[in-house]
Amino acid sequence: MELKDQLKQALTELRAEKQRKFVQTVDLIVNLQKFDVKKNPVNTFVSVPYKIKDKKIAGFLEVKNKNFDTITPDQFKRYADKKELKKIAKNYDFFVAQPSTMPKVATTFGRVLGPLGKMPSPQLGIILNTEDKTINELKEKINSSIKIRTKDASIKVPIGKQSMKDDEIIDNVLAVYNSLLKSLSKGKENIKNIEIKFTMTKPKKIILK
Repeated sequence: MELKDQLKQALTELRAEKQRKFVQTVDLIVNLQKFDVKKNPVNTFVSVPYKIKDKKIAGFLEVKNKNFDTITPDQFKRYADKKELKKIAKNYDFFVAQPSTMPKVATTFGRVLGPLGKMPSPQLGIILNTEDKTINELKEKINSSIKIRTKDASIKVPIGKQSMKDDEIIDNVLAVYNSLLKSLSKGKENIKNIEIKFTMTKPKKIILK
């Protein structure tokens, strides 16, 4: 059975399970094999065709910006308190920054945002100008991107919402899967299997041919 058909069948089975009182997230789990996470870490953003949710974004900028919550350098000292640091890391999904603020961002926020993979990234988090058009384009890009980061031999990422159509979820899965194939040193050989689940369900395993 082709990957697409297996995914379709897995989603049909997941939807047949007990209904919950909230819209569940659809998670994709990619289990790796013959792959040294420490030697060849994968740290990339994958653009998916269907937006999963609007991410909560904060910006480390020189001046306040109306397009998203801004933390300016004069506010940084407040975050010397680790409690405040943890709170901000929990409150936002994504952080962006102007290049001029990055050294201070690294010293102030790096110890908490770094391990969480939330530090502003040159791939998708550095703002070269703060015009509305540029910022709105960046927000759009962030909202339709998924961060893939290998910490162990299993990669788990939110890939959709239960309320989305099956075909939309499948297209998002395929975008991530195909991008991963290019990032892994031995491509398909490095993928043992993939699993798909809703927030409250057990995963459905998909065997790759």
